[in-house]
Amino acid sequence: MKRAPVTTHILDLVTGRPSSGVTVSLFFEGEQLAQSKTNEDGRIASWNSDFGLERGRYRLEFEVGPWFKSLGREAFYEEIQIAFLVSNVEEHFHVPLLLSPHGYSTYRGS
Repeated sequence: MKRAPVTTHILDLVTGRPSSGVTVSLFFEGEQLAQSKTNEDGRIASWNSDFGLERGRYRLEFEVGPWFKSLGREAFYEEIQIAFLVSNVEEHFHVPLLLSPHGYSTYRGS
């Protein structure tokens, strides 16, 4: 299976475990391109639709509130948005989310 041009994964920093079952949506220039849920390893390697990259602004939206609630955990964030710019459509973009109930971090992965 061919890897999607944009991938992500979520790591729960409190437990040190992947965050499975989180709904993530991908947007390009404000329009939704795709959506998926993280797998058992907290990853999204494929989406519910195929797409190619174009130069421009992308955004990942992570629906973390329902995920925390399903675990019986209280959290400050309901949704996390990560916006990034694609200038080279030949590159792969991996955008991880390191998550806790009261904070988060991200970086450009490989």
